[in-house]
Amino acid sequence: MLTLTDNASTIVKNIIDSRIDADGVEATTGLRISSDEGPQPGFAVQAATQPEPGDQVVEQAGATVYLDEQAAVQLDDKVLDAAVDESGRVEFALGMQA
Repeated sequence: MLTLTDNASTIVKNIIDSRIDADGVEATTGLRISSDEGPQPGFAVQAATQPEPGDQVVEQAGATVYLDEQAAVQLDDKVLDAAVDESGRVEFALGMQA
């Protein structure tokens, strides 16, 4: 199962916590990673209010990540890391689990 580094957990929690709708209700409960098929396969990451049917739910240190079925298989032995660059942009990276 995908695991998150401490940095990734903190950044995911911060993204989720900052997504409050106009009525003050939490509009996002997690980040969803889906497999992006095409000529150059990759992953799409977006804020989500809930998992889609068939999603695997990863909860770690207060951070929630939803994985579509393909992403769950492809990321089963991976570690998700994250960092924020000087302009405030979040960058995600994948590594192998030890």
